[in-house]
Amino acid sequence: MSIGLLGTKVGMTQLYTNSGEVIPVTVIQAGPCPVLQLKSVEKDGYEAVQIGYGEKKRSRASRSERGHVAKLESKRQKTNTAAGLETLPKADCEPVKQVREFRVPTNSYQVGQILTVDVFVNVLSVDVTSRTKGRGYSGVIKRHNFGGQRASHGVKKCHRHLGSTGCSAYPSRTPKGKRMPGQYGNTNVTIRNQKVVYIDYDKNLLILRGAVPGPNGITVSITPTNYLPAPKANKWKIEVKKEEIAAVE
Repeated sequence: MSIGLLGTKVGMTQLYTNSGEVIPVTVIQAGPCPVLQLKSVEKDGYEAVQIGYGEKKRSRASRSERGHVAKLESKRQKTNTAAGLETLPKADCEPVKQVREFRVPTNSYQVGQILTVDVFVNVLSVDVTSRTKGRGYSGVIKRHNFGGQRASHGVKKCHRHLGSTGCSAYPSRTPKGKRMPGQYGNTNVTIRNQKVVYIDYDKNLLILRGAVPGPNGITVSITPTNYLPAPKANKWKIEVKKEEIAAVE
């Protein structure tokens, strides 16, 4: 697994490739994400890099949230220091709204380091995890695209019902996984192998081909894809040199 970033879904638009083809894209504000903690096998039982995203007001952050990112004076801290116990390094940043861990080797990272979209420089495709829009308790027509029952004589006020769900005498129960009314949406969904179209390194924008679940403004997790087979060359990627950007500005 490669390290990823947390970001915010900005919205959707469309771009034109170098060959003139129009493609739908989703714009994501990816990072910056400070490294909050490095997990080790000796201390935590596994190796991982913990990052944060989104600043949180100090007045709305608990003492534990503030103490996780910055050093706070306390009786326990003074006692541990007097006893010669080593204090864990702090990122020395503002409290964060979101925290995520990536189980990757920690050799190349240090606490307080700021991760930006530069981690996706040579990445062709990514996996995006987000939360879908909640649609509440829905029926089978909206939730599973059922056709409903007949709108003719003999159907009494059950035109949008799902119909029979029983199994007669055997097995005398409703099988698991039966498509029925229930909670629709508001679940975590991962869209795999989304092509990277363009990366704006100055504004930390990641532009992906296709749609990303959830409403605008939702927090998403982006990681380089481990989709198999390995993704082919990305024909939608737009290559823009920095000299061209400077000329336009």
